[in-house]
Amino acid sequence: MLEEHFFPCPYCWEKISFLLDLTGGSQSYVEDCEVCCQPISINFDAQDGELNNFSAEAAQ
Repeated sequence: MLEEHFFPCPYCWEKISFLLDLTGGSQSYVEDCEVCCQPISINFDAQDGELNNFSAEAAQ
């Protein structure tokens, strides 16, 4: 199950969105901002198709 999740980029503060796979439990990955192209560290936890925790931080 994919869900579009909106959040502000930690670099340019523009509102962006990524598709999250809510069937996989906990996930962590790096994806570039679609506006400023800076790397964002995405971490989230999903259970039973629902998003429980989400964080988007500047990647180191």
